[in-house]
Amino acid sequence: MHAVNARTLSRRDQWLSTLDQALRTLSGAVSASRPAPQAGASPSPIAAQAPEAPAAPGLRPSSNTSPTLSDAERRQSAALMRVNHVGEVCAQALYQAQALTARSPELRAQMLQAAQEELDHLVWTQQRLHALQDRPSLLNPLWYAGAFAIGLAAGRAGDAVSLGFVVETERQVEEHLAGHLDRLPPQDLASRAIVDQMRQDEARHGQDAHAAGAAELPSPVRWVMRAAAKVMTTTAHRI
Repeated sequence: MHAVNARTLSRRDQWLSTLDQALRTLSGAVSASRPAPQAGASPSPIAAQAPEAPAAPGLRPSSNTSPTLSDAERRQSAALMRVNHVGEVCAQALYQAQALTARSPELRAQMLQAAQEELDHLVWTQQRLHALQDRPSLLNPLWYAGAFAIGLAAGRAGDAVSLGFVVETERQVEEHLAGHLDRLPPQDLASRAIVDQMRQDEARHGQDAHAAGAAELPSPVRWVMRAAAKVMTTTAHRI
């Protein structure tokens, strides 16, 4: 759903639209507004300014190429990209839930726009997993449900807290992606280009949330968020 529609939909229609987006996210029936990043290319423009990608790109491997990976390197890259794909599944759930509970139309539109841009990451990681001959996490429905519940709780705490949650989430994700750049095989140029572009986008989303009036989250909340993320990343690395 485009962010502009958030101002006109009834509450019932907002829930139906959210359910539809959840089903699309979990089934992989989503499309990107930017092509997958290419190694050595300039950063992609934001989704609203980019040409639309072909439908159902999750069924098509990324056009980016890398030198041949050994089987161990392929498995390492696939495990890391599966973790990143789970992160994008969770991002969709978080942003959709926070949009539902936003008290101002402007914040609701901002959350939905961010979710739309995060779809690019979801598709890119899905494409890369396919190219690496691997699959997404089998626990994606569980991750989505958990993240959606967390997003609802953050949103109901108020707009400033909800924005603070975005700032902290994106800060942690940016650190996580930087760590993945250290762990990906140096010759896996395709995965590295995707992760680097994702890292830049996440930093911008956090900056946007901070500029919109985010509240600083208490230290215990930030610690719990890190602990929950650790459980997710450790599990998704294998399942």
